[in-house]
Amino acid sequence: MLADLLSEGYDTDLEESWENERTATPVRAFAVRLHQTGCSLRETTTILAELVVESSHGAVWNWVHRLADSERDPPTATPSRVAVDETAVKINGEWSWLYAAIDIDTKLILDVALFSRHGTDPAAAFLHGLREKHDLSEAEFLVDQFGYRTALARLGLDGRVDYTDRNLVEKWFYTFKIRVDRFHNSWVGSRESAREWIEQFVYYYNY
Repeated sequence: MLADLLSEGYDTDLEESWENERTATPVRAFAVRLHQTGCSLRETTTILAELVVESSHGAVWNWVHRLADSERDPPTATPSRVAVDETAVKINGEWSWLYAAIDIDTKLILDVALFSRHGTDPAAAFLHGLREKHDLSEAEFLVDQFGYRTALARLGLDGRVDYTDRNLVEKWFYTFKIRVDRFHNSWVGSRESAREWIEQFVYYYNY
């Protein structure tokens, strides 16, 4: 059975998240992974149907959000090199700025945050939050020219301008935007709903 084939590849901690569900937990975990890595709800249910598993769009949507509510704490790191950058995203027709930091050596997304504008102050706020979550005592930040060196100096963090290794975070933004653009060019919903979706995307990307 499909559930038996998938049972070796899922986290048994998920069982508690989906009590009283008829569909086997490995199948639900597989469906959530399909959706979070790029498949639409329709595509996910079509794939499940090909595997002789009947499910509705609403069921898959509920599985995704039920799992999100029970996610484990994000991993912590002690990175030696961190790439930081920001990119514009549109929410309800208005531009916001998504900041991200990635551990260059492990490829782990260390943190993301949405701001209504970009510049030195948002960069400093993002770096401050990042420092609260990870040990950055040995980290060197690779940044571009736009406000980051001033922000790093404010916080006493080490960094330098880099346009080579730092490309890793730009590649992640490219992956992120491909995922978003498959369904909409602009979020229709609150900034908080966009933030929750982005955090889920990062969670599945890291794991």
